Amino acid sequence: MIEKSMPAPNTHAADADLIGPDKSLLIVDDDTAFLRRLARAMEARGFAVEIAESVAEGIAKAKTRPPKHAVIDLRLSDGSGLDVIEAIRGRRDDTRMIVLTGYGNIATAVNAVKLGALDYLAKPADADDILAALIQRPGERVEPPENPMSADRVRWEHIQRVYEMCERNVSETARRLNMHRRTLQRILAKRAPK
Repeated sequence: MIEKSMPAPNTHAADADLIGPDKSLLIVDDDTAFLRRLARAMEARGFAVEIAESVAEGIAKAKTRPPKHAVIDLRLSDGSGLDVIEAIRGRRDDTRMIVLTGYGNIATAVNAVKLGALDYLAKPADADDILAALIQRPGERVEPPENPMSADRVRWEHIQRVYEMCERNVSETARRLNMHRRTLQRILAKRAPK
């Protein structure tokens, strides 16, 4: 779902103009197939792409060559993408960052924005959505969703908010929610309901 149908050839040239002079883009995601498809799609749109498949690799690349743009998966096999955001922000304060995840929740989105991310997109996001978020100018408004959250999603968001408030401590979160720890672990392991 990364690449949409091929647009007219000059559409990507217009995209390259909107990106600006520094076209560096770091993409950090542990889903190799998704990472490679997204990298190809963003290169076609004018970015100079570097990829990383882990928090450690993302931090290392951020320290050697901090990018102007970054797309970072929240949950990586070796930790949280928020650590990569902090590493980039420590080296460069003008990086335009997007958090991309299949486990989206409001509390984590707030944390990502506080650390310097511009936007928070749920997987599967396509390259056009990612590009639009990366080149969004200050003051531009994001379109609100057409459908409100379901009751299951509202419950899930509340659990995620409490989990973030407890600094991702499962035992403390379960205690505060008056929920069995294993039940909470199962909920946290699943993708967000629609």
